Amino acid sequence: MSKAHWLTPVDMTLLIGVNAIWGINLVAAKLGIGEFPPIFFAALRFTVLAVVLLPVLRLFRGQMTTLLLATTFSGALGFALMYLGFKFTDNISSMAIATQLGIPFSTLLSVWLLGEQVRWRRKLGIALAFCGVAVVSFDPAALDNLLGLLLVTASQFVVALGTIYIKRLRDVNAWQLQAWMGIISAPGLLLISFLLESGQWQSFAHATWVGWSALLFTAIASSLVAHTMMFHLISKYPVTSVAPMNVLSAIFSIACGMLWFGDELTSRILIGGAIALAGVVIVAMRDRKMVDTGT
Repeated sequence: MSKAHWLTPVDMTLLIGVNAIWGINLVAAKLGIGEFPPIFFAALRFTVLAVVLLPVLRLFRGQMTTLLLATTFSGALGFALMYLGFKFTDNISSMAIATQLGIPFSTLLSVWLLGEQVRWRRKLGIALAFCGVAVVSFDPAALDNLLGLLLVTASQFVVALGTIYIKRLRDVNAWQLQAWMGIISAPGLLLISFLLESGQWQSFAHATWVGWSALLFTAIASSLVAHTMMFHLISKYPVTSVAPMNVLSAIFSIACGMLWFGDELTSRILIGGAIALAGVVIVAMRDRKMVDTGT
C-alpha cells in the first residue's frame, strides 16, 4: 500500500509540534545541566527512560551486538558529548545549528561504511551544511563558545555512527529501541560521571523544580513522546515529506534561546545558519528520495 505524499493538517500540526518539542529540548537540557553535572544529567535522563519503558523491553536474538553498538553511540556517548558541549556554551543558537549536522554525517558514514552512492546534489548539500556551521563558528558570539560547538559537532558524528547500526536492526520499534537505549546508557553514563565529575549527590539533593522539570521534559517529552510521534509519521508518509521539516527544530531552539537566555542573533549566525539548514534540507530530500523509491 503506497504512502500518502501530502501531510493532512492534523499530521502537519503534529510534525510542527514534534519539532517544537525538540527545539525547546535544547533549552531544557541547558537548564538541566545548570543544576546537575552534564554527564550525570544524561544518566538521569536515560534512567527515567529505562524505568518508563521497562515493560516493553525484550531480547532480539541475533541482533543484540548491533543493538548494543546502536544504543551506545546514539545514546551514552552521543549525549555525553552533547551535554558537555552545552556546559561549555552560553549560545543556544550556534548549538542548535550544529545539532543539524547529524544528517550530513549519516550520509558520509553511509558512503564509507555501507557503500552508498552520493550524487552531486547531496555533495552540494553536505558542503553547504558544513560551510554554514563554519561561518557560524567564526562569529564572535560562537568563538567564545568554540569548545562547546566542537563537542556538539562531535556528538552528532557519534550519533550518526549509531544511526548506521540502527539501520541494520530489524523489527525493533521506537519504544523498544529507546528502552534498550535507557538500559544500556544509564549505567555507563553513571560510571563515567562518577569517574570524571563531582557533586552528583549534592545536585540531586538541592535541584529546584526547574532542574527536575528539565529532566522530565528531556526524557518524557523529547525522547518518548516526540520520537514516538515521529516514528508514526515516518510510517505513514514518505520520509521526503517529513525529514526536511525537521530543520524547524533548530529554528524553535534559536527562538527559545533568544527569549529565555537573551541570545544575540548576529548576522553571521543568521547567514551561516541559513546556509547550513539549506544544506541539511537538500541532503534529507536526496537521501530519503533514494530510500522511498528503492534506488
